[in-house]
Amino acid sequence: MNINDYQKEAMRTLNPKLNKKDILINSVMGLCGESGEAIDIVKKWLMQGHDLDKNHLIKELGDIAWYLAEAATALDVPLDTILEGNLDKLHKRYPDGFNTSASINRQKED
Repeated sequence: MNINDYQKEAMRTLNPKLNKKDILINSVMGLCGESGEAIDIVKKWLMQGHDLDKNHLIKELGDIAWYLAEAATALDVPLDTILEGNLDKLHKRYPDGFNTSASINRQKED
């Protein structure tokens, strides 16, 4: 699946009554909420002796993807632009792959 195709298809379920500002606000609130649900699954696994509920976590990650697509839509940017920008940043930060020294001594970024 192409990430921009996902964005277009997922946004068919966007509330049409929301304006751009409301879409952006909803998206970042949704990202926070769904990320909280994802970490709760991991917390229960790590700290409370539960089995890791992979299926539930996968569903929450899907919800996170939806809200990320919503945020991109609010900004009028294709989702692949966001992902490519992130890869560019990571390549600059870790040109030879992750290493602890580069992580600790990271320069401030634009």
